Amino acid sequence: MGAPTASSPSLSQPVPPTAPLFAISADSHVTEPGDCYVDRIDPRFRDRAPVAATDPRMGAVMEIDNGRSRIPYGMVAAAGRPPETVGPFEYTGWEQLHRGGWDPVARLAEQDRDGVAAEVVYPSVGMLLCNHPDADYKKACFDAYNLWMAEEFAGYAPDRLLGQGQTALRSVAEGVEDLARIKELGLRGVMMPGHAACEAEAGDYDDPRWDPLWRAAAELGLPLAFHILTSGNDQLGAAGYRGPKMNSFLGIMRGCQDIIGTLVFGGVFDRVPELKVVCVEADAGWMPHWMYRADHAVRYHGNWLGDRDLSRLPSEYVRDHVHLTFQDDAVAFRVTDLMNHRRLMWANDHPHSDSTFPHSQAVLAEHTAHLAVDVRDDILWRNCAELYGLSPETTPTGPGPEQGREDGST
Repeated sequence: MGAPTASSPSLSQPVPPTAPLFAISADSHVTEPGDCYVDRIDPRFRDRAPVAATDPRMGAVMEIDNGRSRIPYGMVAAAGRPPETVGPFEYTGWEQLHRGGWDPVARLAEQDRDGVAAEVVYPSVGMLLCNHPDADYKKACFDAYNLWMAEEFAGYAPDRLLGQGQTALRSVAEGVEDLARIKELGLRGVMMPGHAACEAEAGDYDDPRWDPLWRAAAELGLPLAFHILTSGNDQLGAAGYRGPKMNSFLGIMRGCQDIIGTLVFGGVFDRVPELKVVCVEADAGWMPHWMYRADHAVRYHGNWLGDRDLSRLPSEYVRDHVHLTFQDDAVAFRVTDLMNHRRLMWANDHPHSDSTFPHSQAVLAEHTAHLAVDVRDDILWRNCAELYGLSPETTPTGPGPEQGREDGST
């Protein structure tokens, strides 16, 4: 779209739309409070539970596993701050954080400020815990987090705070049990680890041994989400990247791309056609090209690269089964006709550093100005509302999740 002009909206000089656009964020986050884990964790792991601390250099941090690592909350909750103040060693005190990261009352006020009606809420600390090597520790942390999310945060306003649970996947059977428990807690979906803890025994996600988990998710109506930075190899400075750190930053979406390819080429959607997955925060503008190249690979190289026979082209599985969330990705809005726009879901990523908060309305007014109203509304709220079963009262007057779109399609 080119560089912003003096008259165009930007995060530094927002120009509000003439009328607010109804929007639901399909990917937002909490900043887990200091008592999130320690008050609820299996007592065997209480002395290792993530706890809040104040680092003399970083300020507010969450300390993981007795200091194995520290997560700087100034980086996690940097939404709306000037870029020059964002960095792991830019001191940020607890009083400088967005209170809505852990306080649901404050969070609703932050939604109102940003012009969003509801948010699908993911963890922050929990993202990085996905990469912890101790499967039992992860299980204990995730169980504690699920309780906090259900009882203390999402439960306060379940149609505006759509909490996502976590599972460590120490076994396929335990994963099925975790999904049932997450559903019982009233959470709306599951953030999956990029790699299951039992991958060595059960294989990668394309292995048919995982099919009971996929079927359970479909039967429970729980979308399974794969978020960036949860696969280990998509971390900043990971060994698989070369060159300056900025180059590795541009690669953080590759973990999600690998998972999509694993599910598609592994025939998972043939075996479990009801499965719905969400590719979270990896942008979406790249997907039309990925679909094109995937189809090309099957047509021209399937004879020697095809591990499994597929009943359809890869692009068809993506169009039917893979939802994508994105925030500040103007390209995605420009290529909606090259993919199934009914699988696109806008997000504000609040309160993370890539968030469009508190200027989401200005960003959306610019990025969606060229779209037909139906397409725009599908991406800004309707697709997300349908995927997560939001009640009609949460959506605007007119065609809602149960009534369908203006053109009669669903």
